[in-house]
Amino acid sequence: MRTVEFLRPRLCGTRFEGAAIPLEVLKDLAVLEEMVIEVAKWRFLQEHPDRRRSPRGFTDGIELKLTGVEEGSTVPVISLVVDSLNLPGMSPPNQVYFEQAREAIVCAIAAAEQNQTVVSHLPEECLGYFDRIGRSLRDGESIEFTTPSHTTPARLTKETRRSLVLASSRVRELTEEATLRGSIPEADQDDMTFELQLIDGHKVTGPMPDQHLDTIIEAFNGYRRGTRVLLQGIARYNRQNRLLGLESIEHISLLDPLDVPARLDELRGLRDGWLEGKGVAPCHEGLDWLAASFDRYFPEDLPLPHVYPTAEGGVQAEWSLASNEVSIEVDLATHRGEWHWLDLTSDAKDLRALTLDDDEAWAWVVTEIRRMAGGEA
Repeated sequence: MRTVEFLRPRLCGTRFEGAAIPLEVLKDLAVLEEMVIEVAKWRFLQEHPDRRRSPRGFTDGIELKLTGVEEGSTVPVISLVVDSLNLPGMSPPNQVYFEQAREAIVCAIAAAEQNQTVVSHLPEECLGYFDRIGRSLRDGESIEFTTPSHTTPARLTKETRRSLVLASSRVRELTEEATLRGSIPEADQDDMTFELQLIDGHKVTGPMPDQHLDTIIEAFNGYRRGTRVLLQGIARYNRQNRLLGLESIEHISLLDPLDVPARLDELRGLRDGWLEGKGVAPCHEGLDWLAASFDRYFPEDLPLPHVYPTAEGGVQAEWSLASNEVSIEVDLATHRGEWHWLDLTSDAKDLRALTLDDDEAWAWVVTEIRRMAGGEA
């Protein structure tokens, strides 16, 4: 067998540092092989309009394999492995179509990034592959593609992936990785499906895998007591980005009754005037930021606060820890917080401003809460 370097996609983002590739991203690379083969067949038929299908054995003697991983924002090296039975210096007859497919795919990604026409590079029936390629990408991450003739990187991001999928008029819905919070009002053990009710009341149905059956049934039995779950999986959305249903469930767990992101989701339903005509509704972008910050910085082993909206459109988190009363009033626009602490026994108190975009501010809060809760500082 003979190995020919084919693609060197560059994975950009903190998850990919140190030549590390999350296993879920490998699924994207596997789908890329499927897409290259189908686009290669399309290129063959373009050059042979008298044929209705590609010849049998079109891929014989050619395989795509991961042959290395290089550092520098991780770079997986994908190679064509070709049959060495061909004469020295000669390529399999269909290798050229694989190379043309590579060029067409990268040009389509570049077109999507530049808000140009995508279907001038790829047929609509092939764009559906992008529903699975890049699905694992998160905010701020990208996959950069180049070819020998397209040396300017074409960046596949969450946004360009969506543009590529929706460029096909055949696509009615697309899938995304999703993290959802809600309750389970229905569970059908005959059909092995369940219904997830989001905090805004919207309901969607999904499959009930055996490995998650006990957790789903426990949440269903606790529905009237307000039991909620945190679900991670693949969700289906329509072209207007409305959640339609759940395709698969990867992880599901019961939530603490004081789960902060779930409580913040509830606050999305507030409207201006919610407090006797005067309360300002909290901005959704700020709620997203605060929920992500709690998930990132606040350890699971610490007591969670009660969370309330403030009349000014902010959020206040409150803890009662032994003789300590603690609150942080958060300005969702400036990402600043006001720390208030009172020891009911000694009347000692502390007020200070916190910049909640800083790691050090969160580390200080965690240390103080841990100390008051009786843990080690």
